[in-house]
Amino acid sequence: MLNGHEMKTGPSKTYSIAIDGPTGAGKSTLAREIAKRLGCTYIDTGAMYRAIGLYVLRKNILSDDVEKIISLLPEIRLSITHEGDGQHIFLNGEDVSHEIRTAEASIYASNVSKIPEVRAFLLDTQRQLAEHSNAVMDGRDIGTVVLPNADVKIFLTATPEVRASRRYKEMKEKGMDITYDSVLEDLIWRDRNDSTRSTAPLKQAEDAVLLDTTELTFEESVQKALDIIYGRLGTLSPPSAG
Repeated sequence: MLNGHEMKTGPSKTYSIAIDGPTGAGKSTLAREIAKRLGCTYIDTGAMYRAIGLYVLRKNILSDDVEKIISLLPEIRLSITHEGDGQHIFLNGEDVSHEIRTAEASIYASNVSKIPEVRAFLLDTQRQLAEHSNAVMDGRDIGTVVLPNADVKIFLTATPEVRASRRYKEMKEKGMDITYDSVLEDLIWRDRNDSTRSTAPLKQAEDAVLLDTTELTFEESVQKALDIIYGRLGTLSPPSAG
């Protein structure tokens, strides 16, 4: 039961929630919190692309060398676990949850995600994860490509300056040596790169609800998202007595 409401989805019907948006919009943080409050599974698709980007980087292959990147895919094994401190992603058995968050891995992730073969490599895995449980999945093409029939679609955004400020604070808290200007520059580059790629570009699905969090606190953003979810699922009822 959440915020005075009880969610009823039926004994066998599962639901899926897609949260898309640009870099630094806070998709992963919001999706994790939504999943926690709804008691469902959180699936971070961006971490999957970052893990592939990290593998390419470690192989000293340029992020735009498409043929070599495709040739590496058979070597890559990805798995996800959910532990007390959140989701962990494993690359060939190694927990790379921290390593994939560097600025360089971020650039590689954006570039490898433009490759159709890379997206196809991950697509079935992402869909299977969402099919077997109530799930919240975030990324850049979840509502348009990965889960086009998602029960709820949210397009999360904020101004570039606000997104860069939030990302900068997050990275500094993790001890990363970074400047606000470099974060903003990287974010603007990724916005352009993600929205202009030929394969599954970043865009708002026609049936997605736009949620601009520029002037919202995190808790306000969570509440707005929950209101959207409750409204779209249409499965709310007053809490039962006793």
